Amino acid sequence: MANDIYYIGANDEHGVNPPTPGKRTPIVPGLNRVIYENEFNRAAKGYFIEALMRNGFSVFDVKPEMYDVSISERIRRINRQNLTLLVTFAYNAYGTSFNNSSGLETFYSPSNPKAAESRRLAENLYAELIQGTQQNGRGVKTLDVGVLSNVNCVSSLIEAGFMTNLREARLMINPLFQTEVGEESCHGVCNYLGVSYIPRDNLSVYPLLRVGSRNNFVYLLQFILSRSGYRVSVDGIFGNGTATAVQNFQRRNGLTVDGIVGNNTWKYLLTLPPYPTIRQGAKGSYVTLLQRLLESNLIPVGTIDGDFGTRTTNAVKTFQQNNNLTVDGIVGNNTWAKLTQPI
Repeated sequence: MANDIYYIGANDEHGVNPPTPGKRTPIVPGLNRVIYENEFNRAAKGYFIEALMRNGFSVFDVKPEMYDVSISERIRRINRQNLTLLVTFAYNAYGTSFNNSSGLETFYSPSNPKAAESRRLAENLYAELIQGTQQNGRGVKTLDVGVLSNVNCVSSLIEAGFMTNLREARLMINPLFQTEVGEESCHGVCNYLGVSYIPRDNLSVYPLLRVGSRNNFVYLLQFILSRSGYRVSVDGIFGNGTATAVQNFQRRNGLTVDGIVGNNTWKYLLTLPPYPTIRQGAKGSYVTLLQRLLESNLIPVGTIDGDFGTRTTNAVKTFQQNNNLTVDGIVGNNTWAKLTQPI
C-alpha cells in the first residue's frame, strides 16, 4: 500500500506497571479504586496503531514498555527514526477531587522546527476527535513540552478528557471510547496527509489470511493477537507461530479452528457488532468487551479475563436491574444496546 512511505510515531504518556505516581483519578465510586492515566493512554495508542496498520502506514511505537520512560529517552528514540509525524496520547486533570472540568483538546509547540505543520496536524486531529467522540471541545492550544518542542518531526498531543471528571474517568476504561479516540486520531492523520481513511468496521477491506501471507494486515493480525495476550511475533509474516496463535484464538472463541483468518475470525478479533448473545460459560473476546463495559459502568467484575463466570453474571444482573432490563444475566440485544450507549 502506498501509505507505507509515511512513518508514523505513536506515544503514550506515563506508565502503568508500575504506575507513574500522581497520574491517576480520585477513588472511583463503585469500583473503589483509582484509574491510572496510562490505562487510557496505552489502550488508545494501541487502537491508533491498529488503525494505522489497517491503513497501510509504517508505524513506530515510541514506548512499547508498560513502565514509564523518561522524556529525554523518548525524544532520543523519536529523533533517530526520521518520522513523518508523531501523535502522543494523554489525559488531563484539574485538582485532586472530582469536579466539572471536562473536554478534549489538542496541542502543538511553536518551538517545534515544523511548528506550522504541527499546528495543522493538531487541527486535523481535533476536528475528527470532536466529531467522533462527543466530547466537549476545548480547542487547539500551544504547549512547550519535550515530545512537542524537542522532536525533529511534526508533532501533536491529545488530551482526551479529564481524570478528575467522573464521567470522563469512566471513559478512560471504556473500550469503545478508547477505540474511537484511536480511530479518529488515525482519521485526522489521514486528512493531514491527504490520503483516504479506511474505516474499522468494513469487513470487506480485510483480506483472507493464511500461512504464507505477507502484508500490512498480517502486521495488524499479529498486533491484535499480541495485545490480546497471545504469543506471536509482529513481523508481517504469517508463519506457523502465527497460525498456532490464530488457532488458539479461534478455539477460545468457539470458531472453526483452521488457522485461516476470514471474515468471522476478523469480526471476533475486532469485536465488531452485531454482538452475539452470551451467558455464563461463554469465553473469548466478546466476554472481555462485556467485562470492560461493565467496569466503565462502575460495576466491578473482578479480573477481566474473558471468562463469563458467576461474578460476571452477577455484574450483568446488577446492570440489567439498574437499567430496567429483564434481569436474567444473559447479554442479548437489549443489554448490549444499553451497554454500548455513549456514557
